[in-house]
Amino acid sequence: MDTLALVVVIGVALFFTYTNGFHDSANAIATSISTRALTPRAALAMAAVMNLAGAFMGSGIAKTVSEGLIATPTGSTGMMILFAALAGAITWNMITWYFGLPSSSSHALFGGMVGAALAGSSTVYWSGVLEKIVIPMFLSPLVGLLIGYLVMTAIMWIFRRANPHKAQRGFRIAQTVSAAGMALGHGLQDAQKTMGIVVMALVIAGVEEEGDAIPVWVKIACALMLSAGTYAGGWRIMRTLGRRIIELDPPQGFAAETTAASVMYTSAFMFHAPISTTHVITSAIMGVGATKRVKAVRWGVAKNIVAGWFITMPAAAAVAAVSFWIVNLAFG
Repeated sequence: MDTLALVVVIGVALFFTYTNGFHDSANAIATSISTRALTPRAALAMAAVMNLAGAFMGSGIAKTVSEGLIATPTGSTGMMILFAALAGAITWNMITWYFGLPSSSSHALFGGMVGAALAGSSTVYWSGVLEKIVIPMFLSPLVGLLIGYLVMTAIMWIFRRANPHKAQRGFRIAQTVSAAGMALGHGLQDAQKTMGIVVMALVIAGVEEEGDAIPVWVKIACALMLSAGTYAGGWRIMRTLGRRIIELDPPQGFAAETTAASVMYTSAFMFHAPISTTHVITSAIMGVGATKRVKAVRWGVAKNIVAGWFITMPAAAAVAAVSFWIVNLAFG
């Protein structure tokens, strides 16, 4: 039964990574597609490859997820907590994907972990949740908004005398690089989150010791599932990010992607903080758009997206808690 529970939890964790891939592929490439810098298929293939590479770039975020948010639960209850956490995150991912809302898969997962842990009477490290999740959740969009505005302002000033057609063509080419950087950062951030869950499951099952290095097969499995999900594409969310917030041109797309990628790398390598790629790219697009004129950004759409951010963690936590009670009733 223990082995079966482990296999089920790992399977569900990998499925979550797959939903994360198609839910969040828009983050990496919507701007490149909307500016016609890349064709949709080429963009998705590039993002899938870069996601795969990004997954092998570090393990700090996986450590935060597996050790810094909730106490590693034990026995069958521990497996049920992880299963319920993933069920909450997947359910919220599917709801927001259906309505085309770019909510955060990361915060759905963290909300699921907290909700399931509370339902299962496991310890939640509230200081870790505050420092690594809540504060970055508020700070990263503000940083993305500000830096996006500044980067776009700098680009407009530097290229103020450039030939418009040449500049557009140059930035279209540059966007393939910035989109690749964004996809690499997405792999770095999001594949590690699932690695942290799988490592927790292995520790609960007694296969690994807490603090052990992440097994190579875990990295490969999570990276492959994220890439597969990315290649499957998330067209509904792509439309929201690429078109509905603001009509982007290549310089704006380049500025937004460069900003978001920079924030993601800084967060991962310096602070080991698992931030939301969705939050960062969305806010960067808003900051970039505001350089045109404030009214150029469709703030009504932006307001709906921000509202989604605030309800993601509580909603996923509630679904996870209900999932735990159901599983506990059936198998506890």
